[in-house]
Amino acid sequence: MTRSFTAWQRLLHWAMAIAILGMLFIGVGMVSTIAPSYLPLIATHRTLGIVILVLAVVRLGLRWRYGAPPLPVSMPIPMRLAAHLSPYAFYALMLGMPLIGWAMMSAAAYPIVLLGHIRLPPILPQSDALHTLLWKAHVYLAFAFFALVVMHVAAALYHALVRRDGVFETMASVRADRAAAE
Repeated sequence: MTRSFTAWQRLLHWAMAIAILGMLFIGVGMVSTIAPSYLPLIATHRTLGIVILVLAVVRLGLRWRYGAPPLPVSMPIPMRLAAHLSPYAFYALMLGMPLIGWAMMSAAAYPIVLLGHIRLPPILPQSDALHTLLWKAHVYLAFAFFALVVMHVAAALYHALVRRDGVFETMASVRADRAAAE
């Protein structure tokens, strides 16, 4: 049984962590400005959202294929439950947020243009009421996503600095790869 996530799983985890944090801050910047920077922010937000969607699908496939390292037996049951449920919440948001954003833009009849020239088809018909509903869902889920990220970082730091039970190292370390190779 593996003692850490695969190198690809770790690479995608950290690349997506950067992308998701960037996405959250870009989203805040978008809704809080009317400056000329709004248009480049929204173009970046759309493109990054689709990149996150694609990477989440790849990551989900890797998770299905390789699984996750076992949790320490000393871990309390509530923490085990959180460790088992949190990936479902993350995958739901990593897949759902970009799809809701795409649907929201489709319902507003806004074109989805990535990298300045790649055009995605609308996935919903134009509807002002649906656009409003999806916009609200996108905003509220962004807050939930931010809260989940904060809790995830707090749990990672707790495992790394307080419990020191090896959970943090399964995603953060290359030492497990070296030990497995030896």
